[in-house]
Amino acid sequence: MVNIHRRRSWEIADRLVTPEHAFLNRRALLAAMGFGAMAAVAPSRARGEEPDPTADLYPAKKNDAYSVDNGITPEKINANYNNFYEYGTDKYIAAAAQALVVRPWPIEIGGLLEKPLTLEFDELMRRFPLETRLYRHRCVEAWSMTIPWSGFPLASLVEFARPLSAAKFIRFETFLDPAMAPGQNSFLYPWPYVEGVTMAEAANELAFLVTGAYDKPLLKQFGAPIRLALPWKYGFKSIKSIRKIEFVEERPVGLWEAIQPSEYGFWANVNPDVPHPRWSQARERVLHTGETIPTRIFNGYGEQVAHLYEGLDPSDLYM
Repeated sequence: MVNIHRRRSWEIADRLVTPEHAFLNRRALLAAMGFGAMAAVAPSRARGEEPDPTADLYPAKKNDAYSVDNGITPEKINANYNNFYEYGTDKYIAAAAQALVVRPWPIEIGGLLEKPLTLEFDELMRRFPLETRLYRHRCVEAWSMTIPWSGFPLASLVEFARPLSAAKFIRFETFLDPAMAPGQNSFLYPWPYVEGVTMAEAANELAFLVTGAYDKPLLKQFGAPIRLALPWKYGFKSIKSIRKIEFVEERPVGLWEAIQPSEYGFWANVNPDVPHPRWSQARERVLHTGETIPTRIFNGYGEQVAHLYEGLDPSDLYM
C-alpha cells in the first residue's frame, strides 16, 4: 500500500519554515532541566521587573489539530519585526515596547451581558486551560510568518461571559496611556486601538486569545499580556494588549477602518484576488526566508471559515 499525504488546506511546504523539531527539542530540554519558568522570566529580571506570575503555565500543551507543516518562524526574527503603532511606525519597536507596563492589567468585560465584570489578567488566565497552536500570520503589507501562539479559544471566553441574544458583535479595545506609549500622542490616529468581530467569527474554532508565544508569556512587542489571533484575516484585525471586551449590537469601527475604510475594512479576510488599493495581495514575502510565495484565500484556512461569509457580497469581505 502506498501512503499518500494530502496536505491540509492551511499547510505550507516544509522548505518554507524552520523545522518544528528544533522548537520542540528546545521545549523538552528546558522542561527536563527545570528551566522553563526561568527562561520565561529572565528577560524581565534583566530589566529589574518582577517575575511573571503566569510563567508556570508554560509550555502549554501543543494542539496538533493546528499545525503548519511542522515549522515556525524563529523567535529572534519574529520578536524583532513588529507592528505596534503605540510605540512607533517602523517595524523595529521591540526596545521601545519594553515601556509597556503589563501589571496590574484589569480587563473589562461588558456590554450586552447578564453580568458585566472586570478581572485582572492573571485571574482570567487561571480560568481557561492553555494550549499551543501553530498559526500562519499574513500582514496586509504582504509579508507573512508562522508562530507558535499559546492561549485559549475566544469561544471559551464568550461562553464564560454569557452575552445576551442582542449581542451581534464583539468590540475589543486596547489601553490608552500616551505617557507610557509615546505613539499615542500622535494626532494622526484615533486612539485607543479598536477592532471587532461578529459573534459567528468569535465562535469559530480558529479565533484565539493569545497569552504566550514560544513557550513563555507573551513578549511586550507581541502585544502583552493578551492579544487576539485571527489567522484567516489580515494582521491588523488581531488587536494587541486588550483592556476592554464589549458585546455590542452595532458593528464596531476599527482604528484603521476609521482612518481609511477603502483600504482597511471591517472584514479584512485574506484574498489574493482582491488587491489593496496601493499594492497587490497575490503574493507574500515569507519573513525569515525572504522567499515570495502565492497567497491563498483566507490565508489557507478556507475550510474552517468560508461558511461564515456565505450570502455576503464578496467585494465587501476583503477590504
